[in-house]
Amino acid sequence: MNDKKIILTGDRPTGKLHIGHYFGSLQNRVKLQDEYEQYILIADVQALTDNFNNSDKVRNSIRELVLDYLACGIDPNKSTIYIQSMIPEVAELTVFFSNLVTVSRLQRNPTVKTEIAQKKELFGNDGESITYGFLGYPVSQAADIAIFGAHIVPVGEDQFPMIEQTREIVRKFNSTYGDILVEPEALVGKFPRVKGLDGNAKMGKSLGNAIYLSDTKEEIERKVMNAVTDKTKIRKDDKANPDVCMVGYYHNLFSGDEKEIVFDECRSGSRGCVACKKQLASNINRYLEPIREKRKYYEEHMDLVDEILIKGTKRARSKAKETMKKVKEAMKIDYFKN
Repeated sequence: MNDKKIILTGDRPTGKLHIGHYFGSLQNRVKLQDEYEQYILIADVQALTDNFNNSDKVRNSIRELVLDYLACGIDPNKSTIYIQSMIPEVAELTVFFSNLVTVSRLQRNPTVKTEIAQKKELFGNDGESITYGFLGYPVSQAADIAIFGAHIVPVGEDQFPMIEQTREIVRKFNSTYGDILVEPEALVGKFPRVKGLDGNAKMGKSLGNAIYLSDTKEEIERKVMNAVTDKTKIRKDDKANPDVCMVGYYHNLFSGDEKEIVFDECRSGSRGCVACKKQLASNINRYLEPIREKRKYYEEHMDLVDEILIKGTKRARSKAKETMKKVKEAMKIDYFKN
């Protein structure tokens, strides 16, 4: 009998993963997969809530996600990687959950409000074009979590309100139908949010300010050279403050003990921005090189990637069926028992 606690996490397939994902959640997933029973969903249904007119983008991103997972150290023998849309029980539970949450509560969700603001072009400034699917995706996410009995959900700080929403829905279900479902806890990573190269509070695929795990050496060098620095440093020998510089911010992530030397030289004016950026790019490349090499191996063995997806989805659906049997019994809609 497997008595390990269950972790569930995942990503929308809308492109490759970046270092914000790595520090915000991927590191935790790799560390915790030995201690917990881990499920990792590829949330294609949720991705379609704001990419309904670009399904090719979603489809083409699924294997990109798996490549990034495997490259970062996710072990398919320890973690179950699966495709959301291929688990119809999730959609079924989503319908039941939709009766347990009000529209006004969904509209107050801070994560949803932020994402709507970021997607003004899609939904319009007045929000009148927000689709039912987009507004309701926290309900679908609650079903994703609950159907596997997840005890823990590793997330970035910006996703914490989504877990609170899930907890509310699960509590409502249990108080209505009996203590059937697990109320999950959020596990926020050590670096819950990584800023973008442009200084934006969030690094994002749609914001054009990300360093991707699969970026080439040359791509990283180019991006770092364009990173925002301390605007008060005009000449090479001007004193500067690394605490307000995005290059200094990334040195904190990638440069280890040598960052103190970099910062001292920055503050004294003995190090110019070009030299600082070149060293940062070198450190990032050294850090990401093992990830790039492992990704390349799986890129050359895509049949293995497909096999991992097929097996993982089969295991996930088996688990989902078990939960739905209990849910229907509790709701008294198991009309014909076999």
